[in-house]
Amino acid sequence: MTHVRLLILSLLLLSLSFTPPRAAATTDSHFEGFDAEDDVVEEDDEQTLDLHKLTDLPLTQSNPSSSPPITTTTPDTNPDPNPNPAPSPSDPQSKAPSSSPSQTTSFDYWDEDEFEGVPIQHPPPETDPTSIPEDALADQTTSESKTTGESKNVAVSKKSSSYKIEIVCVTFLIMFVINYFTGKRENENLALAWAAKFATKDSIFEKNFSLLGVGEGDDSPLLLKEGQNVFKFYASGRRYCSGLLATMELKSRHDLISRFYNMIVPCKDEISFEVYMNDEAMDHVVFAVAKKKVAKAMQKEVRDLNRFTGGLMAAPSGGGKKWVADELGVVSESKEVAGDLITDAVLEQVFGEKAFEKHGKDFISMHFSDQHPGTHRKMLLFKFALPDANNMADMTRLVALVPYYIDLIGRYKLSPQARSKTEAARQKAAQEAYKELQNARQEALQRKKADRKKMIEEADAKLSAEAIRKKEAKERARQMKKAVPKMKMTRGH
Repeated sequence: MTHVRLLILSLLLLSLSFTPPRAAATTDSHFEGFDAEDDVVEEDDEQTLDLHKLTDLPLTQSNPSSSPPITTTTPDTNPDPNPNPAPSPSDPQSKAPSSSPSQTTSFDYWDEDEFEGVPIQHPPPETDPTSIPEDALADQTTSESKTTGESKNVAVSKKSSSYKIEIVCVTFLIMFVINYFTGKRENENLALAWAAKFATKDSIFEKNFSLLGVGEGDDSPLLLKEGQNVFKFYASGRRYCSGLLATMELKSRHDLISRFYNMIVPCKDEISFEVYMNDEAMDHVVFAVAKKKVAKAMQKEVRDLNRFTGGLMAAPSGGGKKWVADELGVVSESKEVAGDLITDAVLEQVFGEKAFEKHGKDFISMHFSDQHPGTHRKMLLFKFALPDANNMADMTRLVALVPYYIDLIGRYKLSPQARSKTEAARQKAAQEAYKELQNARQEALQRKKADRKKMIEEADAKLSAEAIRKKEAKERARQMKKAVPKMKMTRGH
């Protein structure tokens, strides 16, 4: 036993006194140059790999009650180059920081000289609020208050502008609604005032017509409302005519925009009378009276006046014959018709110089024609301006012209010389109208043929070569068949 113990003790001393040659070289390398850093890096890498390998091994807990294992020291021919042994995985102190070297290895060997020109981000300096002077703090607070105040003012201005638009729209809508009802009532009152003055009991139309209004009974309404500014009145039951239709075209007072427009461009309320004469009651008459400007326009634009009249007529040369006022112009087919229709009574009541200044301010035009374009060929047309509802009596003499000229035209007969001229003019006009109709028909036929030819050409353009060949062969066969003389066969007895 003593020999064995001495042997073990000598082996232990021998192992302790033994020094590995690589370790010495390592220590010497630290004093010679920079080559040792590579060895350190390799050792560190090997150490980190060993640590990862050790951490992957399963851990087992030893029983403290068991006896410690017997250790024997033998000399190692290949000593470990790492003088610092790695800690065991069971050690709690070495287990925790095992992952930290792998995470910080790349940052430990960062070389700032290798990467030049890379911006280095420095954290902003932290300022102590206590070190800022009070004036700067006051300026900062005032600037912040100004910006917040300006933002609030901008928001308030936007809201106020939107409110202004809404207020304007609502105000316009309210004004439009109010104006609609007030304008509607004004037009109705004006039409009713005219009917009360001229279409009620003991009025002009009640004395000259047997039936007034749109109905047949006594309770039938006098006026027919076709719109907020259009009213119509009908009368019938009189000799020389089949009926009379009066149309009142008033201002669009119910429309606010039209009311504003009428303030800039003024217009008048108008009433027009259309008298439908019987065919046998009216001779060849084409005649018109209006203010000179309106008369010139009518002579150019109205078809019958343009065809049968030659322009404005001058006043008669004789001093004994009275004539219309200088403001008026007369358009007639012949001087005889103009002289017979402008009577002394009419000149005294309306168309004379003094009478027109007083009673003719609402006169617009008067047009008689047996060649009127439309369904009714023989008509009398009157157009007057309507005064206010309180001044309807001012147009009494103008309204009185309607029944007066109905009787005058119904009884009027041309002289043989004037009648022959008017008949020749009407025959010429009928021939011209027939030619115009024929020309219109020819133009319509030519237009139709051209359209059909164009359609055929478009269809031919879409056909294929085979279809075109068949069509041409069919056309040739038709032409050959047409060229063959026709023979009539008779049966012999």
